[in-house]
Amino acid sequence: MDETENGSDYGADNTADDHDEVAKASSTPVVGTKRQLEDSQLLNTDPKFKKGPNGTRQRLKASDFDDITKDLLTTATSIYRCLVVTRAPFPETLIVETKLAKDAWREASNMAELTIQLTPSLVKMVRLMSTRTSHVRGELKTKMRVLTASFFGFRASRSILAIKANRDLAESLKEGSCFVFKDWEMKRGIYKTELIQSAVNDMWFTNRSDEGIVYAKYFDPLPVQTIALILTAIECCIDEWMTGVKEDIKFSSVAYSPVYLIHLNSLQRFEERTAAYKLLGKIGVDLLDIARYVSDYLCRSSSKLTFIKRMHAGVDPLMAAVTIDSFTDDVFDDAIREYEDEAREAQEGGGD
Repeated sequence: MDETENGSDYGADNTADDHDEVAKASSTPVVGTKRQLEDSQLLNTDPKFKKGPNGTRQRLKASDFDDITKDLLTTATSIYRCLVVTRAPFPETLIVETKLAKDAWREASNMAELTIQLTPSLVKMVRLMSTRTSHVRGELKTKMRVLTASFFGFRASRSILAIKANRDLAESLKEGSCFVFKDWEMKRGIYKTELIQSAVNDMWFTNRSDEGIVYAKYFDPLPVQTIALILTAIECCIDEWMTGVKEDIKFSSVAYSPVYLIHLNSLQRFEERTAAYKLLGKIGVDLLDIARYVSDYLCRSSSKLTFIKRMHAGVDPLMAAVTIDSFTDDVFDDAIREYEDEAREAQEGGGD
């Protein structure tokens, strides 16, 4: 039920495919489970077609609406993208997607101080525009592909040694989800890998027109759903190197929604376990502070900073994407001890 799913091919022209999907959704008889019936009824209460001059049915397009409505559609689409990555990166049903679209429209209307009735056709246009213009998950995956390869040191080579090194590295990063740690060899600094920072910077805070700046309220505080999505995208990029030679793997909801849910659950448990120290909140604050600083710097200078460090390390073994395990409480307790040690060192250093 996920129309934002474009795999790793962000930017490809999928307009025809999108139209075919809409046509199928509009013409298929309503049969199936109660949930499927509810989805179909909710999204088909108003046809996605208009009458042509000769009486034929024609698809609605953004250009079929007046200028004010078109402007609102554009704004609503941007807000919809924000809601997807901060609330429901892998929507389970069309009902969820439609609610996001309605919320996006209301917010766009409030921003414009206008009240325009949201018809089912407009709801569908918001959703369809979003899938055609951005494929937001695929966009994140595409950005992370280059960053992940550079960060961990994967090498595009056909030599036997390079292939083995890539495979061993991918397996070791996947083992126990080591890639989420700042020091993945020693498993220290959980959820402090610089790749998360790079993702936030590149995806939402590169310039003043980026969504993290324009629609800041959706990212402050940084939602746990967004961090889980980033980790899932990184994992997908690592999976592409599992054979030792880079392969294209689609960032599909079928394959990676279960992975996302595992990361989300681990983050939520980490937040709960370390609540007295507010560790996840502190991580989110740091991510946003650096992202805003980077964005401000880039806007004031013509040069682009690179915050990615090329890091090479020997590491350990693997599992397939859907078989990754959630962290035990011991891992979270280690994070608390690390925090206490750092705080103690800072206090002692300040007393000198």
